Amino acid sequence: MSRAPSSPPPVSERAAGELTVEALYDAYADYVYRSLRRLGVVEANLPDALQEVFVVVHRRLGEFHAHAYVKQWLFVIALRIARNYRRTLVRRRPEREALAAGVDPDSLAAERSDGPFERAAQAEEIRLFYALLETLDDDKREVFVLAELDQMSVPEIADTLSLNVNTVYSRLRAARQAFERALSRRRAQQNTGSPR
Repeated sequence: MSRAPSSPPPVSERAAGELTVEALYDAYADYVYRSLRRLGVVEANLPDALQEVFVVVHRRLGEFHAHAYVKQWLFVIALRIARNYRRTLVRRRPEREALAAGVDPDSLAAERSDGPFERAAQAEEIRLFYALLETLDDDKREVFVLAELDQMSVPEIADTLSLNVNTVYSRLRAARQAFERALSRRRAQQNTGSPR
C-alpha cells in the first residue's frame, strides 16, 4: 500500500532550524507587504522593499530563535526597511508626493463583488486611510499599525519594538489622538468644500 506524501508542517509548528526562506515567504509575504505599505512604503517601491525584507530574512535566518514569534521578527525587519524607504522619500520630497498618490486602492477594492459605486467608495476610504497614516510620525505610526491593524496587545508591541510598555501606551494614545484630529480636519475640509 503506497502512502500519499505528507505535507510539511505549517511554519508556526516548525523548529527554528527547519524554517526556510521559501516557507516563510509563502506563509508571510502578504503580511509583510501589507505591513510595509502601512509603514509608509509607497506603492511603487513595495515589490523592492518586500524583496529586501526576504533578502535580510535569508541572511539572518540562522539567527532566528525558536522561542521568537515569526510575525514579530518579520515585522521588525520590515520596519527597518520601511524606515530606510521613508528616509529616502523625505530627501526626494517632490517625487514623494507623486508616488504617494500612486496608491492603487482600486486593485484592493476590485477584489470585492460590490458594484462600481461601492468599489469607488471603498477605494476612496482606502486612499483616505493611507493619507491619514501619512500624517503620523514614524514612532506613532508604528505602534498604531501594530495595535489597530495587526491587533497586537501593548505588551506584544513593546516586545516587538523593544520599548517600555509605558512608552507604547503613550505613543499609542498620541497616535490615536493625532489620527482622529487628522480625520476631523479632513471631514471638515470636505464639508466646507475647501481643498485638501
